[in-house]
Amino acid sequence: MKKWMLVMLVTVLFGAMLAGCGGSSGGSAGNGGGSGDGGDSGSTKKVKLTFWGDWGGEGQKQFETMVDAFNKSQDKIEVKYVLQQDMVTKFLTAATSGGSPDILFWDRWRTALYAPKNVLRPIDEYMERDGVNKGDFYDESLKELTNNDKLYGLPLTVDARALFYNKKMFADAGLEAPTTWDELEQAAKTLTKWNGSKLETAGFSMADPGLFNMYLQQAGGQMLGEDGKTNFNNAQGKQVLEFWQRLLNEDKVYKVGFEKGLGEGTDAFVTGKVAMLYTGPWMMSTYNKYGKDLEYGIVPPPAGPNGDKGSVMGGFGLVIPQGSKHPDEAWEFIKWWTANKDNALLWAKTSLNLPGFKPALEDPFFTEDPLWKPFTETLEFAKTRPTHPGYSVMEENALIPNLELLLQNKQSIDDTLKKAQEQGDKLLAENAVVK
Repeated sequence: MKKWMLVMLVTVLFGAMLAGCGGSSGGSAGNGGGSGDGGDSGSTKKVKLTFWGDWGGEGQKQFETMVDAFNKSQDKIEVKYVLQQDMVTKFLTAATSGGSPDILFWDRWRTALYAPKNVLRPIDEYMERDGVNKGDFYDESLKELTNNDKLYGLPLTVDARALFYNKKMFADAGLEAPTTWDELEQAAKTLTKWNGSKLETAGFSMADPGLFNMYLQQAGGQMLGEDGKTNFNNAQGKQVLEFWQRLLNEDKVYKVGFEKGLGEGTDAFVTGKVAMLYTGPWMMSTYNKYGKDLEYGIVPPPAGPNGDKGSVMGGFGLVIPQGSKHPDEAWEFIKWWTANKDNALLWAKTSLNLPGFKPALEDPFFTEDPLWKPFTETLEFAKTRPTHPGYSVMEENALIPNLELLLQNKQSIDDTLKKAQEQGDKLLAENAVVK
């Protein structure tokens, strides 16, 4: 009798072990996703992922559209978007204390600054395992997500500045869209209108000294040299600033602070106060929505004196934090969104952003709309910002303040370049090693 009871007890325990193993595998989409949080019991249990981003308003709705589409596309993973203010600070805190999200919306330039802190998970093994082709993405965008030969995410959006111009103003003046600096200067001079000492219409907006990088490319230069130091206190940098000074002080096509002086909420391009400006595809929806009387065109950035082209590629990506409890499932979500033509196109139509997945750009949605073509052309030669961890600090705290003094006629070209170089090299050296 005792022997019979012992056999029954062993049988029951063994059956319970089998049931436990079967239940834990039902929600897995990869090798390490056995335990989901919440959801239904047994084999239908879903793995729940948290996706952090700092886009609210319309951006949040766009993200939630993609999340909902993914959740409906399969029955093993459920993603929830969580809006986070001051996201990077909260992420770094979570990375050291627990509570890290599974997916993170990521400004790609941050990779060089945070990948060395070991808070992001490389995706190279996933890419190789699933046969995701790097050639389907812009090299520059992948470069911006790479650190120490490891890839940390995939591009969600790509963008670059192009030249927007008021087509009616150009037609009335008998002008063609500019393709060179000389043509840009002549068009700006023609379209500028002064009423005594008051500027009424600026031929060309020069409100953003942060575009120096783009102009430097057009002059045949680059921001940093191979030695990791600044590379703009030279003939190319001087050529850019001479062009700026000529536009401001001789041609008088713009006045510093002009757009701010129009009043809060007034868009100078929409209201016809600016004839040309550099901006990105993110402004198209605004101009289409609010500029009912605005007929505008877009062309790639005009080439510099020697025919050099230049623009700065920006954009965002999706990354997996090192602290993610479900990295395999997080990868499935990222791959679904960023490496699938249909889903990348859904994202483009939802957000009016250029997707990072190049095959999606071959769709008629892009190829048959003349307003997208200048951006796809520009992306072929646009360069990302240098991946030096101290670059953003150098640009923000050394270069731009000196450029602002130049634009305000408080500093000469030579002094501007010399001081920006000295201050910039110091900041680059101080921030060369991520702590």
